[in-house]
Amino acid sequence: MPKYLFQASYTAAGVKGLLKEGGTSRRAAVEQVVNGLGGCLETFYYAFGSDDVVAIVDLPDHATTAAVILTVGASGNVNVRTTVLITPEEIDEASKKVVDYRPPGQ
Repeated sequence: MPKYLFQASYTAAGVKGLLKEGGTSRRAAVEQVVNGLGGCLETFYYAFGSDDVVAIVDLPDHATTAAVILTVGASGNVNVRTTVLITPEEIDEASKKVVDYRPPGQ
């Protein structure tokens, strides 16, 4: 199952909701969404800096992940950046593939 890194920042409205509901409530809400789509929440942390939340999740496929991102973004309360995570084994597999590539200008 693909693994994703979610980095999220709350808007002002999102922070108000977080203050009202609390941190564990939001983690539970994320876990419910992910589990309901056949995935698993591996880790969930709040952070200082440009990201308010950092989470690693397993989800069935990119389309499912896109549905989550679109729905969360449409709320207007959270901005999410998503990174597809790749295992060392997948890098091993990729390094063995032959790619016919010509750099620009050559």
